[in-house]
Amino acid sequence: MSVWRTSLRIAIREARRAKGRTAMVLVLITLPVLGLAFAAVTVDMFDLRPAEKVDRVMGTADARIQWYDRAPLRQSLDGQRWESDQEPDPKAPPFVPNQRDLLAQLPPGSSVIPVTSSWLEMRTATGIGSAEVLGVDAASPIAQGLVTVLDGRAPSAANEVALSRRSMDRLGAKIGGTVQDASRTETFSVVGLVETPANLGELIVRPPGTEPVSAWLVDTPEPMLWSDVRALNAKGMVVESRAVVLDPPTDPEGVLPPPGDGVANSLKVAAVIGGLGLFEVVLLAGPAFAIGARRRRRELALISANGGTPAHLRRIVLADGIVLGVAGAVCGIVLGIAAAMIARPLVEVYVANARAGGYRVYPVALALVALLALVTGVLAALAPAVSAARQDVVAALTGRRGALRSRRRWVVLGLLLIVGGGLIAVAGAMTSQAMGILGGLVLAELGLVLVTPALVGLIAKAGRSLPLGPRIALRDTARNRAAAAPAISAVMAAVASCVAIGTFLASDNDRQVDQYRTGLPLGYAAVQLGDPDKGVPTVERVTAAAATSLAVTGVRQVDGIGCPKVNGEQSWCYVSAALPAELACPYNTNAGPLAPEQKRLALADPRCQTPAFQYGNMPFSTVVGTGDNLAALSAPSQEDVRAAATVLAAGGAVVSDPRLVKDGKVTIEVRGDSGAGDGTEKVLKTASVPGYALRTGVEAGQGPASSSMMQRNYLSPAVVAALGLETRPEGFVIATAKVPDQAAQDKLAASVAELPGRGYASIELGAPTGTPTELLVLAAAAIIVALGATFVATGLAAADGRRDLSTLAAIGAAPSVRRVLTLSQAGVIAGLGSLLGTAAGLGTGWAILASYNRQYAGNWPREIPYSFAVPGLVLLLLVSIPVIAMLGTGLLTRARLPIERRAD
Repeated sequence: MSVWRTSLRIAIREARRAKGRTAMVLVLITLPVLGLAFAAVTVDMFDLRPAEKVDRVMGTADARIQWYDRAPLRQSLDGQRWESDQEPDPKAPPFVPNQRDLLAQLPPGSSVIPVTSSWLEMRTATGIGSAEVLGVDAASPIAQGLVTVLDGRAPSAANEVALSRRSMDRLGAKIGGTVQDASRTETFSVVGLVETPANLGELIVRPPGTEPVSAWLVDTPEPMLWSDVRALNAKGMVVESRAVVLDPPTDPEGVLPPPGDGVANSLKVAAVIGGLGLFEVVLLAGPAFAIGARRRRRELALISANGGTPAHLRRIVLADGIVLGVAGAVCGIVLGIAAAMIARPLVEVYVANARAGGYRVYPVALALVALLALVTGVLAALAPAVSAARQDVVAALTGRRGALRSRRRWVVLGLLLIVGGGLIAVAGAMTSQAMGILGGLVLAELGLVLVTPALVGLIAKAGRSLPLGPRIALRDTARNRAAAAPAISAVMAAVASCVAIGTFLASDNDRQVDQYRTGLPLGYAAVQLGDPDKGVPTVERVTAAAATSLAVTGVRQVDGIGCPKVNGEQSWCYVSAALPAELACPYNTNAGPLAPEQKRLALADPRCQTPAFQYGNMPFSTVVGTGDNLAALSAPSQEDVRAAATVLAAGGAVVSDPRLVKDGKVTIEVRGDSGAGDGTEKVLKTASVPGYALRTGVEAGQGPASSSMMQRNYLSPAVVAALGLETRPEGFVIATAKVPDQAAQDKLAASVAELPGRGYASIELGAPTGTPTELLVLAAAAIIVALGATFVATGLAAADGRRDLSTLAAIGAAPSVRRVLTLSQAGVIAGLGSLLGTAAGLGTGWAILASYNRQYAGNWPREIPYSFAVPGLVLLLLVSIPVIAMLGTGLLTRARLPIERRAD
């Protein structure tokens, strides 16, 4: 223990003497600890406790009840999952319970208030827009916690509303003013400013109206126990009980188990990211200890010459890691907690869109973070400690550099680790084993670290023909490999994080695009008529209405089909193109889950590869006409337009899926009400007509649609007549020159509302490819860490080469040589580190994506996999980090060469 005490005293003394190097090490250790502490505290503040969750869901009520049917059901303890073994009777009338029915099932003395949820088209400050409406008696004590009145009072009458802050901004309203619905048939007085802790977005609060009740808040004389919940489950109610959530029963009967796959998958990814984070923090801090040990070579050699053993030298260098690890932990945790507390209001509004549970820290997580910092410091000092214990004492005392070549066995071991680690990571990704992925990636990155000195030596050979500054920089990098290799590894670690995050973001963005089906050319608008019997506006009037908000380049009318009447009433129907029998998938997705053998056959069947999930806006799924509006609806090539018009003129149909056309024919089906009174459908009529499949345009090239509602069919008037249908005006398509913003969209909605036919507008905005704010912040932080690591590593390398600068000054080198030399050192370290980090980051990103895809591989209907997308961030890092590092060091480095006594 006395040896360790002495080693720690030496480490503390050295930290005080070498303040610059100590500060750099602290930065490299403190930054990751600060980030982890910030994340831990923030997550803990937003990780709601059971009581906080209950208050946001049910206010002060004892239970929240949803009553869908009379069929018995089972539910989870928290009421978030439920299922019924009894199929509802389709012929039974809709079950609509009222407050009296519910009170009859509850203990005497109970009270309830209804909660409704809906969307309402409102007049905004710029036009018309949709707003979420929460219907609840906000003045009731039961609703306290669900809704908070910040100013004014709670609405009590049907014509009164309270608005959230964002709703007030969107609607251009204030307390004491009024707001109107889109049709201006209702005017509401704004009586209060409200906030719901679970949703800080746009919200309107009003007393419950005539819309269906989504839930009931229940106040009972006694707490509602699990036995009471089960009794209500038997009557078809889903119950979230405060008593059950806050004090769950130890052995509940009839409980529905919660799902575990999603949590398990998240934990696997978290384990991979956390493990890589620890390893990369070690690489970030490693160069500082390596350079510190190198600058203390003479001191350590003197200790060895005076009887110090290699174990003593190892303890002295490891003590540096302990001291700086503890200091980094304290600084990082204190700064992280402070940053989380200060940033909480911003995180609530701009990231979480919800209030945090309270100001609190996460002691267990912070203790682990502190331990992580200590372990990081020790691990980062481990390799320099071993190297210091093995140094040549005579060479150190005489000032010689020692071995300048990389040992072949380390290069061979590094190559083996790269290959072996890559294979292990691939195997782990293919089997979704997180530890396999983590172990393989760590081994591969460690292999890159081991071969870095050899790469430095190879690159140095290319410097013989370079000018003086770059030549000296490459020579010193090769001669000082013990310091240069860790510095390059630090940059590699930071860049690898950036590239891995960027790869996942780019791949996730591509997957969202693949899931989205475009309905119109980007920026084009559709005006769909709600009731053509009330009148149909002219093209000129629609053009004039749209021109006030859009850059209109053309407007075309769109006609659709009208279904025949049954018993004097308008029936429902739709038209779809049928796949030829030999191309249709033999397995029905609506018949329930497939048996394992059927699933395997379906996944292998090329006819069954339609994705399980697609989304998008497809206005005008059936278009009747001669093709004059085809260019505006789909923007195909002129050749396609002419071919489609020819087929339509011949009494045919145009589709977007070439599989639907067989021998030049398309089979069109009319599906509608079966007449059984249960809402089921049947094929009412079919017709085989000339067909043509578009090869270009927004609909072509998107692959098969998962639903007939997600594809568009163009029918000639002759086909419509042959099917026994009629042609009816359905709306207009508006071609535009640019994509409108939110204000223009609201203004368009207001203009369309004034037209005959009760029309409504929609605009094709493309796939929602916006990246979550959390991931953008994480990527930005990774880039900042990469640049910080580059500057610190370059600064350490420059400090290590100070004696060489003194030599240059002594022999009369120009002052600019120092700046050129430092700039060149930054370029070598940042450039090579960026290249290696890019390779490591792409491998990490691929492994994580492959693991996700492996989980999707056994699902049917087929899931759209993550493609491996190389982000533009890779090129940005490869170019920007070296350039910024070189410019930064060049500008911050003083040109004057140091003149000082050389002590060898």
